[in-house]
Amino acid sequence: MNLSAFQTAVESGQPYLADGVDTGDIILAVVKAVIALVLCLVATMLMVWFERKVVSRLQNRIGPNVAGPFGLLQTLADGIKAFFKEDNIPENADKFVFRLAPYLSLLPAFLTFTLIPLGGDFNDGKNWSVEIFGRETFLQVADVPVGVLFFLAMSSLGIYGIMLAGWSSGSKYPLLGSVRASAQAISYEAALGLALASVILVTGGLSMNEIVQTQAGAGFGGIIPNFNIIVTGFIPFAVFIIAGTAELNRPPFDLVEAEQELVGGFHTEYSGIRFALFFLSEFMNTVTMAAIVVTLFLGGPAGPAFLGESLGWFTGFIWFFVKLLLFLFMFVWFRATLPRFRYDQLMDLGWKFLIPLSLGWLLVLAGIRVARNGDLNVLDNAQADTILVITVAFAILLIGMAVLRGAMNNARRERLLDAGLDPAEVR
Repeated sequence: MNLSAFQTAVESGQPYLADGVDTGDIILAVVKAVIALVLCLVATMLMVWFERKVVSRLQNRIGPNVAGPFGLLQTLADGIKAFFKEDNIPENADKFVFRLAPYLSLLPAFLTFTLIPLGGDFNDGKNWSVEIFGRETFLQVADVPVGVLFFLAMSSLGIYGIMLAGWSSGSKYPLLGSVRASAQAISYEAALGLALASVILVTGGLSMNEIVQTQAGAGFGGIIPNFNIIVTGFIPFAVFIIAGTAELNRPPFDLVEAEQELVGGFHTEYSGIRFALFFLSEFMNTVTMAAIVVTLFLGGPAGPAFLGESLGWFTGFIWFFVKLLLFLFMFVWFRATLPRFRYDQLMDLGWKFLIPLSLGWLLVLAGIRVARNGDLNVLDNAQADTILVITVAFAILLIGMAVLRGAMNNARRERLLDAGLDPAEVR
């Protein structure tokens, strides 16, 4: 395999296809897809157990401890029970769409997981590729050249499962839950996309593997990692975490299935295995979102450069698993401690805070990049131009936040006056 052919194949995400496709290549692709599916399902099952156990500790309750050692088989027992429960379809339901909706929620989560690099070997210029049965490949099902855009597409597609579930049920309560879901998804999808745009700006690529490669190696001082959470200034990471939690419909953003108000939300009319599929998709989406966060902002399988890669490609897998577990614990921590937002608070946070903040920070990063490249030429010095851009940008951001805050306070005051209330007496 010559260098140019290998480079072309690497850029397309399939190094082992550079010399053509044979039966072994097809088998390898199928095996990788099956392994990814099994890993995703097992991780989802363990995530259900993990959340129950952690919440029980944080809230001083008893978690599952009967089915299997430490309750490890409780999720399996729940799945078996769901298979044998009666599967009801409402009389007024659109039966075809009603049956299809759970799969539309589950499938995007798995398809997104196939983009995630789970490990790899960066030694000797291998660019995270490993050799399996004499074939160079990445430890991911496929490295799509536009992987970030594919993730956004799958994130948007997942909402169709919820929306169609509520609409097809033929009942007003699930429909209300699904309408809330669509409004919530639109509100936070914009902030999520702007946070991703910051990552694309600093890495210069859309491929997940390429994004991981730019974060590998030593950063500032040879000690601080070159992770995007540091390079982008932490703000896009924080926005992505908040917007991602809202996209998952997890607490404190679980208004889509607020049982106190909607009798269970969009899946009220579902039972048996179809309800279990919605339950499974929520936790699979949680695992996938945590893996996406690790890949985009914490280097994926890349570890601190000064610690080395003593175990080869397996070192990357260990780093990835540790980071993934950290974010899964964070999502569970949110669920156990944070109260649910009111709907007006949820919309205000998305439209009036996260979108302006992420857009402003994207412009700041763009200005810094232009100044560092020496394209600004205001003070005839790249470093001085960068300091100037940062100073002016922060001043504009503070002024913008003050103006937005003032407009929000005036709007609130006018609403209270219209309602015949004294703003000074209402907090």
